Amino acid sequence: MALDYADRTDFENADRGFIATLTPMTIENANGDIVFDTSGYAFLDGDCPDTVNPSLFRQAQLNVKNGLYKVVEGIYQIRGFDISNMTIVEGDSGVIVIDPLISAECAAAGLALYREHRGDRPVTGVIYTHSHADHFGGVEGVLPDGRGDVPVLAPAGFMAEAVAENVYAGTAMSRRASFMYAIRLSPGPEGQMSTGLGIQASTGSFGLIPPTIDITETGQRETVDGVEIVFQMTPGTEAPAEMNFYFPRFRALCMAENATHNLHNLLTLRGALVRDARVWSHYIDEAIDMFAADSDVAFASHHWPTWTEENIVAFLSEQRDLYMYLHDQTLRMLNQGLTGVEIAEQIELPPGLADAWSARGYYGSVSHNVKAIYQRYLGWFDGHPSSLWQHPPEAAAKRYVDAFGGVEVVVGKAAEFAATGDLRFAAELLKHAVFADPGNRTAKYALADVYTRLGFGAENATWRGFYLTGAKELRDGVLQTPLNLGGGMAAALSVEQLFDTVAIRINGPRAAADSFVIDFRFTEPKTTMRLTLSNGVLIRTVDPRRKAVPDLTLTLTKTQLIGLLTGQGLDGIEHTGDPGVLQRLIGLLDQPDPNFAIVTP
Repeated sequence: MALDYADRTDFENADRGFIATLTPMTIENANGDIVFDTSGYAFLDGDCPDTVNPSLFRQAQLNVKNGLYKVVEGIYQIRGFDISNMTIVEGDSGVIVIDPLISAECAAAGLALYREHRGDRPVTGVIYTHSHADHFGGVEGVLPDGRGDVPVLAPAGFMAEAVAENVYAGTAMSRRASFMYAIRLSPGPEGQMSTGLGIQASTGSFGLIPPTIDITETGQRETVDGVEIVFQMTPGTEAPAEMNFYFPRFRALCMAENATHNLHNLLTLRGALVRDARVWSHYIDEAIDMFAADSDVAFASHHWPTWTEENIVAFLSEQRDLYMYLHDQTLRMLNQGLTGVEIAEQIELPPGLADAWSARGYYGSVSHNVKAIYQRYLGWFDGHPSSLWQHPPEAAAKRYVDAFGGVEVVVGKAAEFAATGDLRFAAELLKHAVFADPGNRTAKYALADVYTRLGFGAENATWRGFYLTGAKELRDGVLQTPLNLGGGMAAALSVEQLFDTVAIRINGPRAAADSFVIDFRFTEPKTTMRLTLSNGVLIRTVDPRRKAVPDLTLTLTKTQLIGLLTGQGLDGIEHTGDPGVLQRLIGLLDQPDPNFAIVTP
């Protein structure tokens, strides 16, 4: 590895087109609570401290740059107001907003800064590049009065994927995201050091306005506020529903989150569907072929743009090769019998990729991406019979500790490995010590110290976040999770999706002895949804053909259903039958735990 720290090209590109920013760079909600704040990053103006990997420090210096930037005449970006970018494209009568950040407060602040310098133009279109929360959650900040007549464009399948990721598994993802993004750590040489993909994630108001126009095929053309847009579908890449697109008027290519200035995730540490490195590479190659010759700039939903056709082709080719190399070499090695862990330990990028700043593993890593590719093809099982039926962590830990001769012996052995620099095995031993005896403060503090050292050395920001947040929770206890990826989405969900969120909360063992039928008759749109509790499963049937005598029938609107699910009761809802069935249903629902333990049992 020969990283060229004297190369300042990225810094020049990150500064190019700067117009203005907020001073201070602090964004509050209506109650005066801070939802985004970069005031703690002044240390990035100095030299790299010993507690930070120098390569990650450089990336953080780039990510902290913030403000309104001119990309080309007619296209502007708000960068450093959240983990993601918000792009503003000037149309004939207003502006098209691309990816309005995570929080409404941040999106509103960014739009206000744009209007301060470019005029009070109305929002005449919104585009969601893909189904991740940091690209649509702040939409109500740019459309505070609702959608109205404004078209909202998104790739086909957007709503289903946004719900599946942010609602169905939202509690677990939010909890893990608090580790990944180091949300509960203060910025600093011993704390949060950007996310690799952006400086930090905001914690403001989250919402979703459903799309009105689905993009369904590559080559589809749409005109929004007089601006022609040519779309490229890229499903299964960085998100299950994602798209790139091109603006002929501006000779500008938007790569969504498919080409950013780092190695991205094939399986993000917060959890997601495993992404397909092969098709990801293919779609980048297709974008080069379709658009590069006619492009003066390529920009994305994170980081800074790339200008000139030559640089665009070089950058995109590098990104294309990066994902395909990991894919093909992982497949080559797994077909030789290596497991995911073994491949991750052996694989090395070729010099042309390893030495490139934009291929460094600040957000995704070679190690965990290789394991994701292995998982995609072969699943969790490594093929060894002993892996088929392992004890869960706490039970295994107690057996390991007993075999070693007790917690004190394990802690002592771990100290020996840590002293020789083998922090990885020291962490493995101490994990067992903590899970075997979670009240043992000596073991917990020893593991926290090892995690701290691992975090300080990590080039990957999300690894650093996990290590340092884990260390803090070992010392201080479980931290409250401020991020709720599923919050604010209820109004945007379909009736079917709302019932799905109920079904996944049914406590199966408790519900197995009960059964009932509830018919929900909706007045708008006119449809009937039947819920049947059977064998611990809540089955939903749309407009059922089979006759049945429901235990309870409700006639209501979708808005009333949301009120019912949030505890407002049956007031104003027409009903026949036994209303006590509704209480039986509610009594069978588990409440998700947004603060479940991760580094302790």
